[in-house]
Amino acid sequence: MTLHTTPPASAPLPTPEALVEDVVEWVETHRGEIIALRRDLHEHPEVSWQEHRTTSVVIERLEAVGVMVTSMAGTGAIADLGASEPRVRIALRADLDALPLDEETGLPFASRQQGVCHACGHDVHTAGVLAAGLALASLQDRLESMGVGVRLIFQPAEESIPGGAHKVVEDGWLEGVDRVLAVHCDPSIDVGTIGLKVGPITAASDSVHVTLTGRGGHTSRPHLTQDLTYALGKVITEVPAALSRRMDPRSGTALVWGAVRAGTVANVIPSRGEVVGTLRMLDSETWVTTGPLIEEIVHAVVSPYGVTAEVRHVRGVPPVDNDAASVAAMTAAVGSVLGPTAVVPTRQSLGGEDLGWLLTDIPGAMARLGTRTPGGPTHELHQGDLIVDEESVLIAGKFLAAAVLSSVGPDGLL
Repeated sequence: MTLHTTPPASAPLPTPEALVEDVVEWVETHRGEIIALRRDLHEHPEVSWQEHRTTSVVIERLEAVGVMVTSMAGTGAIADLGASEPRVRIALRADLDALPLDEETGLPFASRQQGVCHACGHDVHTAGVLAAGLALASLQDRLESMGVGVRLIFQPAEESIPGGAHKVVEDGWLEGVDRVLAVHCDPSIDVGTIGLKVGPITAASDSVHVTLTGRGGHTSRPHLTQDLTYALGKVITEVPAALSRRMDPRSGTALVWGAVRAGTVANVIPSRGEVVGTLRMLDSETWVTTGPLIEEIVHAVVSPYGVTAEVRHVRGVPPVDNDAASVAAMTAAVGSVLGPTAVVPTRQSLGGEDLGWLLTDIPGAMARLGTRTPGGPTHELHQGDLIVDEESVLIAGKFLAAAVLSSVGPDGLL
């Protein structure tokens, strides 16, 4: 890729507005390459902790323009550009993994990997952060003179519990970072708009796995068994109901089952069954205390049937809590790239995002990136027919690069 030349060191420092114009121009100049990159990632999705090819593509693109990249152990990569000893360092975070779903879009660049597809838009996130990084790399000398450092975090395994954010934190990649910024695809809002909100924008999300064991037998003699299937049905319906009466309704708690497994034939009561789901809630303080309560309710529900219950509750992610100053920087970036009317209000959702772990100690924010073609259908995330308007990939690159620049003032972090 051809990069802009930088002015001589004696030239006056450009204004942030001028630098935003430069990164927008860079993205527009390279729009074909950026779209091709996103399509390549979409065609070759990889599930959590297996993002080897995706990591290699990211590293290759960055190293080709002289950006220093460090491979994370296993998968994932970290890149640093801008000032070598920055007074301010802003991190842009992307997640690399796809979901274990069949793609149903019919796109010419649909997934080539059976049973795996980018149904959450992480290919858009990765291409957007990479485009922003490459655009900012074209301003390397000017970032150096301004004392601005940029860290690109290409994180594995956002879709897993526990996820790759823990690895980023544990390996020390947030050290020296002053702010973390990210986007997430939102197919419910039009391309060209960005959803912003101060405060929690996602929910806490955990996994809950209940396994029942008991005496099985013939369906003609349920009284001689512990009728594990019937007990499992009670867990499915009564545990969420009881939880709703034990929790403060203002916490927005929802326990929803996603998988049920028990038995193989119609006339045999099995001796083992399981149900797996997610526990989500809006309130982070309530989230801390919920695990023991679920176990108590499960045991109470199955007690009359004599079965044995094992409850595995795995803490997933806290809410993504958007810092006001970071949202202000993002708002300014939207105005400079898309215009002030492109900011749209958004509400806290029950979706989980492990960016929340990165924002536990470092301020930052996540923006909702509009991906719906105006007048087109509204798709759902985590569905095999998800289609995004590809203009959103370019917008992500421009917006994130501009958000870095709008985060920095003469005296440091804004």
